[in-house]
Amino acid sequence: MLSVPPVRPGSAISGTGHALPSRRMRNSELEASLDTDYSWIVTRTGIRERRILADESLLDLATRAAEHALEDAGVPASDVNLVVVATMTAQDRCPSFAAQLGARLGTTAPAVFDVNAACAGFSQALAVADHAIRCGAAEHALVVGADAMSEVLDWQDRSTAVLMADGAGAVVLSASERPGVGPVAWGSDPDLVQAITIAAPDHLFRQQGQTVFRWAITRAQHAARDALEQAGITASDLAGFIPHQANLRIITALASQLSIPLEVTAQEVSELGNSSAATIPVALSRMLARGAIGDGPVLLLGFGGGFSYSGQVVILNRRGRS
Repeated sequence: MLSVPPVRPGSAISGTGHALPSRRMRNSELEASLDTDYSWIVTRTGIRERRILADESLLDLATRAAEHALEDAGVPASDVNLVVVATMTAQDRCPSFAAQLGARLGTTAPAVFDVNAACAGFSQALAVADHAIRCGAAEHALVVGADAMSEVLDWQDRSTAVLMADGAGAVVLSASERPGVGPVAWGSDPDLVQAITIAAPDHLFRQQGQTVFRWAITRAQHAARDALEQAGITASDLAGFIPHQANLRIITALASQLSIPLEVTAQEVSELGNSSAATIPVALSRMLARGAIGDGPVLLLGFGGGFSYSGQVVILNRRGRS
């Protein structure tokens, strides 16, 4: 009979961090090259500006975000046993982005791998890390969402160029006697597998915008409700709601459907655009930094290419981590 480690009670977020490019691309810049204007963009997306890589690389951003999260958690890089990076814009097929990040940070010998689930990637990576910790395979995990969508855009395609952006966010997930990450509600819609692609021959980002929009405003709520039910949490219990920052119209529709106040709902897309797997951890880190959400349950919800979706409730406990 195999010997296996005892199951731990759970894991919890012990630190957060984010990093954004310094360059702000405002809607006025896009007016000069596309058949669009400020009003058209804001009305349809809610986006006023977005962050775009300039002199830095995506690995630079991810490193900064991870360093902030490790410092916030009080966990040295040498204690990290697992590095998981959610991304669909890694430049290299091998080594993994996670391996490059771990080496940059000075980690000792962690397990390292990437998760490619597009805009649902961070939530899925968080679930995998939580499972690893609860099964005894790691003590501290670094979970990162990082994407450089500007590098895979067709800048002449109005339907996508106005939406996408770059960024990186990170959390440190640590073993905890009190579970701080709820069960994951995840899955995919095989009928929409081609709705969002970065594929040959040009490897540029394409999406069936109306198809994605309809799915988000009719079906994303079901994954959210599933995550809440599995966690034994009601919408009225939530201290915050952080859906994928795809489009402000989608975000406000979801908040309304779930009866979650907009005051505790992430709306970072207006200033930051859609940075795919980075949107959820960036929003979490930014909202915590400015006190926009307090301690308590927070619902995370991602959806995107694949067509993947995932969500879970996390418990934030900044005052008394265990």
